[in-house]
Amino acid sequence: MDYKAKVYSLLKKIPKGRVMTYKSIANATGLHPRTVAVALKMNNDPVSIPCYKVVHSDGRIGGYSCEGGVKKKIELLEKDGIEVINGRVEKEFIL
Repeated sequence: MDYKAKVYSLLKKIPKGRVMTYKSIANATGLHPRTVAVALKMNNDPVSIPCYKVVHSDGRIGGYSCEGGVKKKIELLEKDGIEVINGRVEKEFIL
C-alpha cells in the first residue's frame, strides 16, 4: 500500500465530530508528519476522503488546499459539530 492509500484509509475512519493531528496520523501509519501533509495536499476526492479533519497537534486548523481554503475547512468542521475558536479546535475533539 502506498503512503497516500495509508493516509486516506485512516482518514475515512475518523468519526463525525472528531479530528486527528498530522502527528497522530504519522504515528499510526509509520510516516513522517510532512509526508502526511503531502498526501493530504494531493487528495483529489475531499468528499469521500475528509482531509479537513486533520489539524496541528496544538489544535491549530492549518491549511486546506481544496476550494474555499481555510474558511471552507472551518465551515466543514463546524458542520461536523466541532467548535473552532480563534482558528483552533479544542483538545476534546482531537483523537
